[in-house]
Amino acid sequence: MNRNVLVTGSSRGIGAAIAIAFAKEGDNVGINYYSDEEGALETAEEIRKLGVKVNIYKADVRSRADVEKMFEAFFNDFQTIDVLVNNAGGGLKIPEGEFDDMPLDYWDSMIALNLSAAAYCSHHAIKNMKANNIKGSIINISSIHSAVTYVRRKAFPYCAAKGGLNMFTKTLAVEVARYGIHVNAVAPGLIVTPVVKRYTPEEMEGFVRKIPAGVLGTVDDITPMVLFLADPKKSGFIVGQTIFIDGGQSIDGTIDRMLDQKL
Repeated sequence: MNRNVLVTGSSRGIGAAIAIAFAKEGDNVGINYYSDEEGALETAEEIRKLGVKVNIYKADVRSRADVEKMFEAFFNDFQTIDVLVNNAGGGLKIPEGEFDDMPLDYWDSMIALNLSAAAYCSHHAIKNMKANNIKGSIINISSIHSAVTYVRRKAFPYCAAKGGLNMFTKTLAVEVARYGIHVNAVAPGLIVTPVVKRYTPEEMEGFVRKIPAGVLGTVDDITPMVLFLADPKKSGFIVGQTIFIDGGQSIDGTIDRMLDQKL
């Protein structure tokens, strides 16, 4: 399609798969990373083999200054942006104890990474789209935990941020739809990526029991929906939606508790 696409947090996992999927469509791709330079270089090399333009941008998307520099570099390389995928996010090292034991710096970092970063990046992307009359797309990568809590791992800052991201998606979408800019979100369940290696086989078995479909997701379950939402000819009447791709786990948030109790 020869669009210009920026995917944040795309050195590995879901982000890397999304970046490669756009490249296979013939799009130029910007890869953002913060610490995994090796992964970013590997993803870029795979994209380069597809014959499209690719550049790498190191930036901490929690930082407004870093985000601004990243977009300056991206626009210097590509001039315009057609698609922004706000994929950067995740859980930082979860502190011990309960909420009142939790350092508030941890809360700030989680909100910045999983909510504010999407706002910072969208701010610059929309400004460029409007200035160049581009009917672009923004896709935010949310999470099943925007709807299903995960308190047992003290992850409620993550849950709160992703819930906020869903509402940010709605409100931004309503504002920019009149410019032909489409904003939606995808909320994955547990997807098999290198991150899941931290779980034991017993934990993985427990996760599968809580998914009505009875299987874990893969990146191939996510990328087709992202590509679909990025194509206004196919999804132009979808505005401000969060689409859950989770094997049915988010349909009933009590399934966690019910299965744990073997009801």
